[in-house]
Amino acid sequence: MSHIKQKISLLPLLLFVIIYLGAGIYFQIKGVKHAFYQVPAPIAILPAIFLAFFVTKDTINNNVSKFVKGIGHPDIITMCLIYLLAGAFSTIATETGGVDAIVNLGLSIIPNSLILPGVFVISALVSTAMGTSMGTIGAIGPIALTMATKTDINLGVLAGAVMSGAMFGDNLSIISDTTIAATRTQGCNMRDKFQENFKIASFAALIAIVIYFFLISAPNVAVEKPTNLYLGLPYFFILLLAILGVNVFVVLSGGIILAGTVALFNGFDFSSIIGLTYRGFSNMQEIFLLSLLIGGLSEFIRSEGGLDYISHKIQRLISKLAHLNKNAADQIGIGLLSALTNICVANNTVSIIIVGPIAKKLALQGKISPKRSASLIDIFSCVVQGLLPYGAQALLLGVTFKISPWEVVTNSYYCMILPFIALGFIFTRR
Repeated sequence: MSHIKQKISLLPLLLFVIIYLGAGIYFQIKGVKHAFYQVPAPIAILPAIFLAFFVTKDTINNNVSKFVKGIGHPDIITMCLIYLLAGAFSTIATETGGVDAIVNLGLSIIPNSLILPGVFVISALVSTAMGTSMGTIGAIGPIALTMATKTDINLGVLAGAVMSGAMFGDNLSIISDTTIAATRTQGCNMRDKFQENFKIASFAALIAIVIYFFLISAPNVAVEKPTNLYLGLPYFFILLLAILGVNVFVVLSGGIILAGTVALFNGFDFSSIIGLTYRGFSNMQEIFLLSLLIGGLSEFIRSEGGLDYISHKIQRLISKLAHLNKNAADQIGIGLLSALTNICVANNTVSIIIVGPIAKKLALQGKISPKRSASLIDIFSCVVQGLLPYGAQALLLGVTFKISPWEVVTNSYYCMILPFIALGFIFTRR
């Protein structure tokens, strides 16, 4: 496969990024409110998909098959189902007063000066227990948003704290898809990968907590007496199931059923609950469509050799850095491979599955332990996922908080700190 063909396969992704980010930046400069929503991401990606069909020298039928194959990838479909369940749960729980009950309880327990670190820690614990950043954001996001309405906390900073905690848990959880994909492709067990990963992630988390602590100083919080705590039962329920390690679909489905039951005892009728469920589904329309379309586009990039081209370039980079520190160069190459792939596919699980075999080959050549290579591809894919303004997590938080995804990722301090801590470990520990 020629290098020219491989390079060309990356053009559709580049076009999407230019259209989406370019339009958002343009309207931001113009001072338009909700600048990044003026050109919805599912619309911005359509020219890129048309270009992918055009530059791929294949029949229309074969191109359609590739596109559908990408859309139908199990991880893409799984993610989309989580969108729907998270949307339904958050909508029902919000409308029935569950969010207000939990927020008031939380604000009455957490000291004012610790709200941001507290949100980070809570999000991290829930995400570690549930094994999904999306499920965590869907559950914690509405609570954090209501906190913001009762405080003078900047929405972007609070959303960044939720994102940071969610990505911390998603990176570490032994039931996370990223962990499962990383350990299976690299041939190590989950416990060893967790221990290796935790050494790096814990340092970054502590620094992020300190930063969030100093970003706010005892805001004025209007705390209402946390009455009717039974309204918050759905949240306690999903938290308990998450801690017990129950499957995320069971957690969110059970949460929806319990939230609906609470609503019935709180004056809502059955038809109203059905309406709220569907409204929750509808709220996820944009990121649902975008995830499907990105899945289809990423299959074009993979099948046309775009990822192989990136891998080849990274191997050449490793060879140039090898004379400085061969072991470190190999590890940086693995991390860079994972990061660049995730930029292309905007899905950390999918990127790990794609680069796993290549990363394992690089690890064997560089005599890097499987647990270290598994940790590296997971860390760097999660770092990128937490900083992508067109990533599912940023989009979901943007929708929830009604802010630009840029505001979310530019306040995701854990994801900014983590790669530097990882690089420190790469150069100081074998």
